[in-house]
Amino acid sequence: MGHHIYFTRHGWSEWNEANKICGVTDIPLTDKGRQQARELGQKCVDERLDFDMILASPLKRAYETAEIVAEMTGKPLSVEPRLIEQNFGRFEGTPRDGEEFKEMKQVFTYRYEGGESMMMMAQRIYNLLDDLKTHDHTYLLVAHNGISRVVNSYFHEMTNEEYAAFGIPNCGILRFDF
Repeated sequence: MGHHIYFTRHGWSEWNEANKICGVTDIPLTDKGRQQARELGQKCVDERLDFDMILASPLKRAYETAEIVAEMTGKPLSVEPRLIEQNFGRFEGTPRDGEEFKEMKQVFTYRYEGGESMMMMAQRIYNLLDDLKTHDHTYLLVAHNGISRVVNSYFHEMTNEEYAAFGIPNCGILRFDF
């Protein structure tokens, strides 16, 4: 029998505000982000989303979002280290729309000096999804925009352009069927 997962992105963070590349830099939520997380929790309750457990990235913007949802839904929460955002190395904290960054994002093997390549990130996310596929439980994954692209690419064919353009709003929620 096929089953599914849900995916959400953390609430608005201080660096979303500043339009900076966050990556693995551990930036907290803003009040707006906490409010978005409460709205997400309410949506999960109102729509009776059928997940058994929440898995969250260890970064506080995602973990704090997950905590709020866990509290509101009564579902157990666990940290999943593989859900951490891509490490953008020397680009962390630089403007999100920087030209050089945009260019390097097209190169899936590029490791962002001291960071992680798109392919390295895809390996850990694909491995995680392969694991979850074998479980009987339904999970809500709470992670990052960079991770959302990889998850989407696991379930759907995408061109490089579609991959680069794909994203999810803060505290938006998607369902993927195995």
